[in-house]
Amino acid sequence: MNRITNLRLAQLFLRWSLGLTFLSACADRFGLWGPPGSKYAGWGDWAHFLVYAETLNWFLPTWMQPPVAWLATLAELSFGFALILGVWLREAAYGSAVLLGLFALAMTFSLGIKAPLNYSVFVDAGAAWLLGSMVSNVSHPEKGAE
Repeated sequence: MNRITNLRLAQLFLRWSLGLTFLSACADRFGLWGPPGSKYAGWGDWAHFLVYAETLNWFLPTWMQPPVAWLATLAELSFGFALILGVWLREAAYGSAVLLGLFALAMTFSLGIKAPLNYSVFVDAGAAWLLGSMVSNVSHPEKGAE
């Protein structure tokens, strides 16, 4: 397997891994992994997710909590589908990196450093950032590293 093929496969795997991670988290908050307390559910419904989001975003006014939770969910759905479908890859990758970086910071300041480390949020943010920089190089290998 040549270098370009290897990079394209790595990019595809990374896109799908990040995209499915976002979509899985959204599925959980809408109860698609089961009800609260079930084996596969982290939240199990929107109400439990909102409590978690409020814990992470304690610094925001109460009236902003639901809109921020919805905004994060819409961003995760958008980035998840874009990454899987391969549309607007650079924007989706860099947007994912920013979103995951914000999640990591919120988790760190709200729950401590162990939470984002346990859930690999920093790794995911770094992977999304790497994907954003890979997109142009893999799409246009003649340019090489810039």
